[in-house]
Amino acid sequence: MKGKPEKAKNFWGTTRRLLAYMNPWKWGIIAVIVFAIGSVIFQIVTPKILGKATTEIYKGVMSGYMQMKLGHAVSKFPIDFTKITHILITVAVCYVVSGVLSVAQQLIMANISQKIVYNLRRDMKEKMQRLPIKYYDMHSNGDIMSRAVNDMDNIGGTLQQSLAQLVTSVVTFVGVFFMMLSISWKMTLIACVTIPLSLFIVMVVAPKSQKHFAAQQKSLGILNNQVEENYAGHTVLKTFNKEDDMIEQFEEENERYYQASWKAQFISGLIMPFMNLIKNIGYVFVAIAGGIAVAHKTMALGDVQAFLQYVNQFTQPITQLANLANTIQATIVSAERIFEVLDEDEMKEPTEVLPDERTDAKIKFEHVKFGYSNKEILMKDFNFEANPGKMVAIVGPTGAGKTTLINLLERFYEINGGVIRMDGIDTRKMSRDELRSHFAMVLQDTWLFTGTIYENIKYGREDATDEEIMAAAKAAHVDTFVRQLPKGYDTILNEEASNISQGQRQLLTIARAFLANPEVLILDEATSSVDTRTEVLIQRAMNKLLAGRTSFVVAHRLSTIRDADKIIVMNHGSIVETGNHESLMEKNGFYADLYNSQFNQTENLGDEPATV
Repeated sequence: MKGKPEKAKNFWGTTRRLLAYMNPWKWGIIAVIVFAIGSVIFQIVTPKILGKATTEIYKGVMSGYMQMKLGHAVSKFPIDFTKITHILITVAVCYVVSGVLSVAQQLIMANISQKIVYNLRRDMKEKMQRLPIKYYDMHSNGDIMSRAVNDMDNIGGTLQQSLAQLVTSVVTFVGVFFMMLSISWKMTLIACVTIPLSLFIVMVVAPKSQKHFAAQQKSLGILNNQVEENYAGHTVLKTFNKEDDMIEQFEEENERYYQASWKAQFISGLIMPFMNLIKNIGYVFVAIAGGIAVAHKTMALGDVQAFLQYVNQFTQPITQLANLANTIQATIVSAERIFEVLDEDEMKEPTEVLPDERTDAKIKFEHVKFGYSNKEILMKDFNFEANPGKMVAIVGPTGAGKTTLINLLERFYEINGGVIRMDGIDTRKMSRDELRSHFAMVLQDTWLFTGTIYENIKYGREDATDEEIMAAAKAAHVDTFVRQLPKGYDTILNEEASNISQGQRQLLTIARAFLANPEVLILDEATSSVDTRTEVLIQRAMNKLLAGRTSFVVAHRLSTIRDADKIIVMNHGSIVETGNHESLMEKNGFYADLYNSQFNQTENLGDEPATV
């Protein structure tokens, strides 16, 4: 038994929508249902057929005893082995046909279920490509991954196993009931006495275990999160001597998990013994009634044998259907979570764009208005120009709007008003793919995939030659440290690229951006994780590589952008100052305050005496 599933908000609506995904394979699903029904029918008729063999043997044995009582010499019992052989062959054929049908429906359903999940996963992946960045801002990576992996697997598993099981359980219950009626309606009534008891177990005992299963899953999630967090931050834990505290927290949560787990397992473990007890009680009553019927010659021994076999099968579908109810409910919830993604509002292409204009500016913001929500407008009337081949530095305190400006450049978000132009063309006139092909970006948070260093650099431009890749690596000062690695450019980076330093990871992302050879290069604190010497080398490389290329540099360390052609000083979403370093320092305004405060902090830190 599983934990109580979350209830679907629109069970039947989601079910119909999921069935629509199954529609292309409706004939295959019909075949699966027919095969499942056929498999069950061939299986449930065999006990009655097999009972005829028992009856034949019983008749032959009893006939032999009667002859012996009459004084006749009996060398062997008059058992019709030819008829028994025919019966056994019929039973064997039934079991084989049932097995073949069962395997066939499993193979067909496995193929169909994987195709359905494939289509669902494809649609979700395509949808994720069209969702605005704000969707990812509002949803955690874990939630998105859970929908794409766990919920998909849940649907696939249910379609593959539970659909056929639902059919077989219903057919088994109805078929067994019919077969028992065909043998004896009186004994069927005796067998049915156990049904209310079975339903009581399923409906009363099972929910009590579900409550503890829910607590178990919650506690397990907290425990996993704690282990992952402690593992990721093990260096910090050791530095601050927090090992004992973390172990104590782990023990407390582990104890809660243990308490919930054993209660859940204990109560759920009672269900099958109770079901077996009820089944055995019914079995005993049926056996007694059958024995009396055979003694009074009102019922054949083979029929009693068959009936007892049916009693064993009678309560099993009830338990299966109860479990399936939870499984199907959980599956519909999973489908609902996936459909929620598919129903999200996509990035809409603007219906109105402004006509082209002649301009010398590479990038131009004209009266731009933007807010992450309509109630909170960050930029109200934003204007600035970036000329071709010039470096534009964007500075300001946290929350000033620096990253927002970059997001608007690449249309990660759409502006609420005004226009952003590239070479005089309204960027909304271009597709997002076309627009972003003109840009390359290096972020403060490095992203490298599992693969070789060579492949990670080549990610910037897949058609690049080896010479171009090597040139980019050398320009970004990657070549030196890579050649010192045992496998050089064939070194495989692990999942988090933790087998190289943070500074080296940053250099690789810079090399990748250089290889892309963009018209516009965006650097968002790109040198924040490298040492001072490497930073100087990168700055020199930038001066060479950025020639003839427009660049935007978001920087907190103002010493890194002193050579910028233009510095935009932002605060609260607006430009408060603009100019080069010298002119801004002469104004003795907002930028000068920022620069002097950093300079003074550096001096003060340098003047502090060392302590041990």
